[in-house]
Amino acid sequence: MFSSKQPYNLAKLIAIDLFSVGRLPLALLILIFASAMGVVFTTHHTRQAISDKDLELVDRERLDNEWRNLILEENALAEHSRVQAMAATELDMKRPDGNSEVVISIK
Repeated sequence: MFSSKQPYNLAKLIAIDLFSVGRLPLALLILIFASAMGVVFTTHHTRQAISDKDLELVDRERLDNEWRNLILEENALAEHSRVQAMAATELDMKRPDGNSEVVISIK
C-alpha cells in the first residue's frame, strides 16, 4: 500500500482509518460533541434567563416602591383639612351660614 520512498501524510492516514475502519467511533465522537454543545448552549440560555429574571425582579421592586410613594403622596394631597385650608386661602371660599342656605325639595 505505501512505498518507502513517499513520506507519510499523517492526516491522510487518520482520515482513511476513520472512514474505513472507525465509522462507529467517528459517529459516537460526533454525537458526543453534539451533546456537549447542547449542554453548553442550554447552560448559557439558562444563565441568561436567570439574569434577566433577576433584573426584572429589581425593576419590579423599584416600581413597587415608587407606587407606594405615589399612594402616600396622593393621600397627603387629598387630606380633608388640607383641601379645606386651600379652599379658604386660595379660593376665598367659606362655609355658608344658616341664613344663606336654601333648601330645595321636589315633590
